Amino acid sequence: MGRVFVEETIGLEGKEIELAGWVHARRDHGKLIFIDLRDRTGIVQVVFGPDVKSAGDLRLEYVMKITGLVKARPTNMVNDKILTGRIEIEAKGLEIVSHANEMLIPVDTDGYEINEETRLKYRYLDLRRERLMKNLIARHKVIKHIRDILSLQGFVEVETPILSKSTPEGARDYLVPSRLQKGNFYALPQSPQQYKQLLMVAGVDKYFQIARCFRDEDTRGDRQPEFTQLDMEMSFVEREDVMRVNEELLIDIVQTLYPEKEIQEVPFPHLTYKEAVEKYGTDRPDLRKDKENPNLLAFCWVVDFPFFSAEGGEKTKWTFTHNPFSAPKLEFAEDLMEKRNIENILTSQYDVVLNGWEIGGGSIRQHSQVGLFHTFEILGYPKNEIIRNFGHIIDAFTFGAPPHGGIAWGLDRLVMVLQNEPNIREVIAFPKTGDGRDPMMGAPSGVDDEQLKELGIKVIKDK
Repeated sequence: MGRVFVEETIGLEGKEIELAGWVHARRDHGKLIFIDLRDRTGIVQVVFGPDVKSAGDLRLEYVMKITGLVKARPTNMVNDKILTGRIEIEAKGLEIVSHANEMLIPVDTDGYEINEETRLKYRYLDLRRERLMKNLIARHKVIKHIRDILSLQGFVEVETPILSKSTPEGARDYLVPSRLQKGNFYALPQSPQQYKQLLMVAGVDKYFQIARCFRDEDTRGDRQPEFTQLDMEMSFVEREDVMRVNEELLIDIVQTLYPEKEIQEVPFPHLTYKEAVEKYGTDRPDLRKDKENPNLLAFCWVVDFPFFSAEGGEKTKWTFTHNPFSAPKLEFAEDLMEKRNIENILTSQYDVVLNGWEIGGGSIRQHSQVGLFHTFEILGYPKNEIIRNFGHIIDAFTFGAPPHGGIAWGLDRLVMVLQNEPNIREVIAFPKTGDGRDPMMGAPSGVDDEQLKELGIKVIKDK
């Protein structure tokens, strides 16, 4: 039998197998040496007798391959704390694949006690701990489940560009200089918002993507410069259609992958923005009846958001509250077209909230070129700037745009809550620090003057 994973050894009593992994623990009992071998699926005890000579050379975190016989443990040696606690491997052969220096951080704890900067500097070691490996696997399963379910429902997964155009949509863009068109820049996408709407114009009808997004924001606690969304868009839908598809998907994820968890209320309760703020003081309320129960999930929808808010309290300059590409609720469509009653216009925006976290937000989109133009005029953009920044999507709407709507989930945040983790860095393989640094790679970093010259860029350093 070829190599098997640790979790596959259960039920193989009497068979000779090959295992490979790391030395998780070592116990020397004279003639017998006991090694806990670890791979990504778990830990199993391997027993080396005196005939396996090099076993005495094994140390913590050495990488090894062994061949051995799967045997039932003696009754008094059963370890119910691990999945493989009723078996052990009687080693027949050993290959030490590579040695390991003394660990700079322990990997046999949950890691919360270790300074986070140190954990991120040695993230390739940090990820060896069981908790983080489980988080990565859980994230994989959630994403696979999403892909499977949406594909069965007729959605098409489409990748959209990472190098795009810088447009004023909220947060600062990350800019990428063009070598071939000196003085011009690409921007990394804050979201695939415009591309997914253009896909609706193209006739894709039901789109989704596990999308990487980038926002150059100031340090804000539980945020990352790059993050992952489930991005979704559908044609010929109303608000309730999008909400129903997403509610059913969230319920299915929990029931299939987290059966130990309880959803407090199905269907998810609906609150208007006004109700949420007046009753709970926030538009992302934590509705759990028992906040001490980590397996209780209280979802809710928040709807009827104000479309615009006055900057500085003055009703002369407006900003959008969520998304300038949203459509107003139908009863406010005429107000938008006439650019009147601006402070009272409600948008078709809907947010899904879980245990006090906003995990997703979307809207029915504006598919009228005139309506989109008026939205940007309300926001104070002059005509020439609207054409320069958004002419591509306004033009697209003149060629037959279907009504459409969608949503984006914060996948990092959803997995964080489902895994009972305190922040999103615990469910991202290689996260940045709170101020956007990667201690492991040493990023961001300077570049050679020759590279800057080639791009036509000069760096002005702070004095």
